[in-house]
Amino acid sequence: MSPGPENPPAVPARLASLDAYRGAIMLLMASAGLGLPHLASRHPENRWLGFIGHHCEHAAWAGCTLWDLIQPAFMFMVGVALPFSLAARRARGIPDRALFGHALGRSLMLLLLAVFLTSAWSPRTEWIFPNVLAQIGLGYPFLFLAALTRPRTQAGIATGLLLGYWLWFAMHPLPPPGFDPSSVGVTPDLAQFTGWQAHWNKNTNAAADWDRWFLNLFPRAQPFRFNEGGYQTLNFVPSLATMIFGLLAGQLLRGGRPLRDQVRVLIWAGIGGIAAGALLGWTGACPIVKRIWTPSWALYSGGWVTLILAAFVAVMDLRGWQRWAFPLVVAGMNPITLYCLWQLSGGFIRENVKRHLGPGVFEVLGPDGVPALERGTVLLVLWLLLYWMYRRKIFLRI
Repeated sequence: MSPGPENPPAVPARLASLDAYRGAIMLLMASAGLGLPHLASRHPENRWLGFIGHHCEHAAWAGCTLWDLIQPAFMFMVGVALPFSLAARRARGIPDRALFGHALGRSLMLLLLAVFLTSAWSPRTEWIFPNVLAQIGLGYPFLFLAALTRPRTQAGIATGLLLGYWLWFAMHPLPPPGFDPSSVGVTPDLAQFTGWQAHWNKNTNAAADWDRWFLNLFPRAQPFRFNEGGYQTLNFVPSLATMIFGLLAGQLLRGGRPLRDQVRVLIWAGIGGIAAGALLGWTGACPIVKRIWTPSWALYSGGWVTLILAAFVAVMDLRGWQRWAFPLVVAGMNPITLYCLWQLSGGFIRENVKRHLGPGVFEVLGPDGVPALERGTVLLVLWLLLYWMYRRKIFLRI
């Protein structure tokens, strides 16, 4: 039975809501949107389907969709989990120096795993680092060091990171007159900023120029010129602020406040983050762009993922309604496993289902239903594998 608000634990060892939240993120990602954007494109007259399809894929550049919130939610939860992990390891008598060594090792493993997954369908090693695991790996040692400081210091570090990153972009020179955006992968249909906000345009920003130097230090078949999606290695700097927001939330949840008060703080923090990010975007000071993790995006998305955390804590830990979330908990206990299986085995699962159940198994609902059935089947198979691991208490962590 979950503790109620009248009798909260002083230091909860584990909150069911955290595993459920993490699982919800991972299952949403592994669903691949159930092909809804494709279905919406086939029925442009259906506004509701168009709205759902829009939120099941990334914004082309500026703006925010539900799909855009998957990565910040995952990185936020890395920060939330750290105070619980740190407390458990300290309770076993492990000194902070050894814990930092473990953090460095974890960072290296995440980076190597990210490169491996990125290179899985390439004839050579792809030394690029926009993958979420690489982004966590690059920022994790700094997150650990921040966890050794007081919350006020942590908030100051996050603020300094976002201010400094904003200033760096703002001071970076714009492309010269007559510059051809197509030379860096910008297609004519992509709306780009003008004036002041042009400092945050696709592949002509400060971080993109840095990548044209940094990524060419690695062996490549061809010189690196741009990332097709506009993602940058240095996104890890402002996304470290996102992880610090999670760190602050995790420390709050480990504290002795009643759960009702914790939820209230999370709600106000979430509203504040959304308002601050939206204000920066609305005034033109800094556009909201997930692909380069602008400071306004860090605040805006951080607000949303904090509100989602508040909802999970309120429903599962405060109210005690937990049974409904069991499928989410199963996925949340093995997030790295699910991520790797989804990256590597989706096609294998689809082809084997067709091999054993017939080549038309995904066509029973007609052409419009094929993407949803394919992705739904992959998701079900992956969840069943995780359930098998859960029943046998097999939890793979880095």
